[in-house]
Amino acid sequence: MADLPPAQPYYAHPFDDDKLREECGVFGVIGVVDAANFVALGLHALQHRGQEAGGIVSHDPATGFQSARRFGYVRDNFTSARLMETLPGPLAIGHVRYSTAGSKGNTQIRDVQPFFGEFSMGGAAIAHNGNITNAVALRRELIDRGSIFQSSSDTECIIHLMARSLQRTVPERMKDALRRVEGAYSIVAMTRTKLIGVRDPLGVRPLVLGRLGDGWVLSSETCALDIIGAEFVREVEPGEMVVIEDGKLASHHPFERAKPRFCIFEHVYFSRPDSILGGHSVYETRERIGIELAREAPAEADIVCPVPDSGTPAAIGFARESGIPYGMGIIRNQYVGRTFIEPTEQIRNMGVRLKLNVNRALIRGKRVVLVDDSVVRGTTSRKIKEMILDAGAKEVHFRIASPPTAWPCFYGVDTPQREKLLAATMSEDEMRSHLGVDSLRFITLDGLYRAVGEAAGRDPKAPRYCDACFSGEYPVAPSDMIEQGFTLKAAE
Repeated sequence: MADLPPAQPYYAHPFDDDKLREECGVFGVIGVVDAANFVALGLHALQHRGQEAGGIVSHDPATGFQSARRFGYVRDNFTSARLMETLPGPLAIGHVRYSTAGSKGNTQIRDVQPFFGEFSMGGAAIAHNGNITNAVALRRELIDRGSIFQSSSDTECIIHLMARSLQRTVPERMKDALRRVEGAYSIVAMTRTKLIGVRDPLGVRPLVLGRLGDGWVLSSETCALDIIGAEFVREVEPGEMVVIEDGKLASHHPFERAKPRFCIFEHVYFSRPDSILGGHSVYETRERIGIELAREAPAEADIVCPVPDSGTPAAIGFARESGIPYGMGIIRNQYVGRTFIEPTEQIRNMGVRLKLNVNRALIRGKRVVLVDDSVVRGTTSRKIKEMILDAGAKEVHFRIASPPTAWPCFYGVDTPQREKLLAATMSEDEMRSHLGVDSLRFITLDGLYRAVGEAAGRDPKAPRYCDACFSGEYPVAPSDMIEQGFTLKAAE
């Protein structure tokens, strides 16, 4: 299973430095001819979840397991007929990556998933979306017991735990391993004959099940089912393991049942707007977020503009509820990607203008409401505000479609250290002054819950979602980070 040499290097665009980075995307297919081709298409649809690298592992009875792992976009690597011919067979899984654990920003090819391991009962490959919060402790224990790690990824801990299990089958070994694991995970895995999907007991990260003719599909999001013409069947339940073999699906619940805590930020930003989460359209949910935002934080203005692209549905909802006209005041250059050019200092100084440009004719002389999905460090928000004022706007009002991000995520999202989060060190009014805008308002946590379908808002005693990045209430203790000195929010 030789890896191909890396494609063009990965360079983060300066605009992306002030966004919460998506976790990863996973996709698997069984029971169709040339399954890897369908996996490549599925990964392309999930590209928004990870742009740093991608990989595919396939199995064919005649040739065994085959693997290809590359840096960069799916479209730049997995569209070559020559490459895809090296990945034959009716069973394949794939992964797109943005590093949230291991060597952030310095990914080696050995860190790119799916990972493969040979066990006594045969080979198995695994791809993981999420983050194991006790990976450091597990890794230390496994190394002390003789395990030799090949990557810096937390996912490799699962492979080593499976190798040490005394169970007879790969699914049983995986159950055994995951009972030692803390954190958030949605997993797709494969043996020579089986496709396996697992969600953690809280269901923090998404995973859905689909049908493709006589075959089956596992995916992080429903939008990736659409691209291959697969039918959405249902979500894999929190704490469920599905095992698919010979066209049949078996469902197992190997973990103690818990109240689900799905990541609420999937509704705000991570998932593609054409996906379905919990039976609800992501696009429509984001419109409702904008409606709630307009009710909670009205503004006297002449035009509502989204910060593209993630702020667009919320801006439409805000405009509809407020009666203020909607307009595309900022235009996004669709052809500037993360692999644009190596960012020299001169290019970095151009900053956000490489990706966004103001529609001056629409903005000049107007009071502008800018709707964005979040504020992290605030650096991009300041640049956008300056661009709007330079274009002749009279006033700039920011409306944010999520509550203040004041706590880091440890469940598969790359967030800065807490002291680098603007909302962790400043009040809302201090943030407004820091950004230099006429007003700044965030949707409340109750408002966000109403927008996602909780009519009464957030139940402080039993929240239905993981909202730790806003509330500081972590449903799974981040053991490794606590050991390193991270301080949890004091009980009220």
